[in-house]
Amino acid sequence: MTHSSFCLTEHKSTIKYLSVSLFIFAALVFCGCNFSVSSFLEEHSPFQTSTESSEFCSETETELIDEKETARFHEYLDVLFAEDVSANTLNMHYSLNEPKNYGIENYEVTLGEISEKNNKQSLSAMENRKAVLSDFNYSSLAKEDRMSIDVLNYYIDTQLSFSDYYLYDEILKPNTGIQAEFPILLAEFRFNDKQDVLDYLSLLSDVERYFDEIINFEEEKSKAGLFMSDFAVDSILKECSDLCEIEEEHYLITTFNQKISSMDNLSDTEKDKYTQKNKYLIMNSLLPSYEGLSEALTALKGTGKNNAGLCFLPKGKTFYTNLVHQYTGSAHTIEELEAMTQKKRDSDTLTISTLLAQNPNLSSESSSFAIDTDNPENALNYLITQIVSDFPAPVSTDFSVNYVDKCLQDSMAPAFYLTAPIDDLSHNCIYINPAGGSEGIHLFTTLAHEGFPGHLYQTVMSYDAGLSPIRSLLYYPGYIEGWATYVEMMSYAYAGLSKDAATLLSCNQSAILSLYATADMGIHYDGWNLSDTIKFFREYGISDIDTIQNIYEYIIEEPAHYLKYYIGYLEFLELKEYAKTYYGESYSNIKFHQAILSMGPAPFPLLEKYLAEYYQ
Repeated sequence: MTHSSFCLTEHKSTIKYLSVSLFIFAALVFCGCNFSVSSFLEEHSPFQTSTESSEFCSETETELIDEKETARFHEYLDVLFAEDVSANTLNMHYSLNEPKNYGIENYEVTLGEISEKNNKQSLSAMENRKAVLSDFNYSSLAKEDRMSIDVLNYYIDTQLSFSDYYLYDEILKPNTGIQAEFPILLAEFRFNDKQDVLDYLSLLSDVERYFDEIINFEEEKSKAGLFMSDFAVDSILKECSDLCEIEEEHYLITTFNQKISSMDNLSDTEKDKYTQKNKYLIMNSLLPSYEGLSEALTALKGTGKNNAGLCFLPKGKTFYTNLVHQYTGSAHTIEELEAMTQKKRDSDTLTISTLLAQNPNLSSESSSFAIDTDNPENALNYLITQIVSDFPAPVSTDFSVNYVDKCLQDSMAPAFYLTAPIDDLSHNCIYINPAGGSEGIHLFTTLAHEGFPGHLYQTVMSYDAGLSPIRSLLYYPGYIEGWATYVEMMSYAYAGLSKDAATLLSCNQSAILSLYATADMGIHYDGWNLSDTIKFFREYGISDIDTIQNIYEYIIEEPAHYLKYYIGYLEFLELKEYAKTYYGESYSNIKFHQAILSMGPAPFPLLEKYLAEYYQ
């Protein structure tokens, strides 16, 4: 299903209560959030495509590469990329630094369209693309191009499978919805030249029309009995209120002014003109649009028919199943994922118990963490020096660390990474939320998740390896967030702690995340109510009712959100074990990670299929 949406993620609730028997400290610092700004299609088709190209194979194909067919295929991908990336100017700006280098010069400045008609047109276009892809001589292409065909086919099937679920989507999720992400995207909008400034102002002029379409979509959901719960409405209303509350001058005005003042390619007259226009549009277009959204949601509040999991909606269980597969990139059934999660949690808790039995004071070693996180840039540079024993040396790149503005802190993740444009991999920005509670070892592992060897590193390394531009527009969160969670667990070993202390903390964090994953599947697939959720968390020593209710409501608001982290993490562990078994003594972490990075974001069945060809 096609919407012009922009992805941020994360969890505002934290467990702050100890379970002495199991968890050392249950403070969920749910760091990783890759801030993908490509427009993406929100639903799923779970399994491999029916084309011959999607049959699993771990042997390297040896057919000769047809150069003419390769050129024809690349030409098609270039056209496809230019068409898709220019359909939404905000996405295009975050995807490309120089659109003209991709043949994109004359484009309509727009935030995109949200309508059932547009959705149907997009699905029809995907069917046509699938037919075009089947026309290429698959076996005559290099592995990179064969993988592109497989990934595109998988992605297309994912979207087509949701043709009957248009109104099941939710655009206004409290943490990952458009209303939460939009201000950050505006604040970080780069101004390289005058055209960027003009595009930005044109986008602001388009906000009212775009928000009206969001409201129309929510009204249609209400008529269909698919509107959100009252507590979700309340969360979004608070976000809108916080954004519109102005004590002095709005931060979207001050950030714009700062960027404009530093532009040497604008005259003073132009600078004054643009700053005045931006202020006018913020005050008379953007903020009124948020106020209008608040009024519309207030009027719709109470029309939602379901305050529980998706399985209580008509066809909701099937929708959730597909959503899980889309978010995770896993081909396992929900029942298998539940069993995988329980098995890993049992293993982690057994390790924790064993280590603490051997050394009851082991948990206190985390307080000896001595790496300076007061300067996040220094901590990131330290990580760069530490990861080279397990990962390929990072490509040289620049990065900055910013802090979330006060008015957005309640709705933002503890941290997130803004993806670099594919033609300027030096433009990397990590945001830290001062209200997120990350400090000490938690902040260190958060920086690993967002930076090195997490999102920033993965993004730069994958595109430096030569991924086709079209791949940057395909959303595979199980790979993206699973990778960042996987390396976050490894990062405890880089923190200067003893091996046992690092293992203890890593297993503790893994076990905590598993609770959220199990609760997500329990609520949306198995039909847990609040009482069931309270009973489950109490089994693990977490008993504060308000905390558990916050978790329960958040999971209802953001279905499958946690699974892209935890199931993605488990899938990487499975893939790693597969590689160790397959390669035996020739296995190395560096080779495995290089292969994963070179393949880029993809569903896990395809990563396994191509691993042998990329592992060198």
